[in-house]
Amino acid sequence: MPLVTFLPHEKFCPEGLTVEVEPGTNILELAHDHHIEMESACGGVKACTTCHCIVRKGFDSLEEADELEEDMLDKAWGLEAQSRLGCQVVVADEDLTIEIPKYSLNHAAEAPH
Repeated sequence: MPLVTFLPHEKFCPEGLTVEVEPGTNILELAHDHHIEMESACGGVKACTTCHCIVRKGFDSLEEADELEEDMLDKAWGLEAQSRLGCQVVVADEDLTIEIPKYSLNHAAEAPH
C-alpha cells in the first residue's frame, strides 16, 4: 500500500505525518481523518483554493487536473507546477509527499476578529 507523507507545517501539522493508505484515498479527507486541519472553505467541491497543496513526490502518478481545478489553481497563493487542490488528489499506487503551503487565500479564516 502507498505511503502518504505530509511535510511539517507550523500550524496544521508541526511534526509532519506519514501514513499507509489504500489507493483511492482522498488527500483532504485523509488530512482531516488525522487531525490535520487542512482548510476547505467550499467543503471540498473544487470551488475555492483553500486546500491547495504541493505534491512534492508522486505527482506524475496522479490523474491530471481537469479544467475547473486548473482554473481554481490559477487563483492559489504560491502556485507551483506540482500544485493541486487537496480535495481533488486521489492516491494511486505510488507514495506521495504533500506540502501544505504556509498561506492560503481563505480571507474569512485569516481576517482579524
